[in-house]
Amino acid sequence: MLKYSMLFLIIAVIAGIFGFAGIVSAAAGIAKVLFFVFIVLFLISFFMGRGSKTRV
Repeated sequence: MLKYSMLFLIIAVIAGIFGFAGIVSAAAGIAKVLFFVFIVLFLISFFMGRGSKTRV
């Protein structure tokens, strides 16, 4: 999912260079949402995975 947020960020930068304002704002918004979703899922999986380890 982080790969998709980076992809939309690159699309936003390229569109910004060429002057497509509508595409820039849409791609940057999607990249921001995907990045925050990735961070939340990462934190959930990090804390849920820490308690499930069993000692043998």
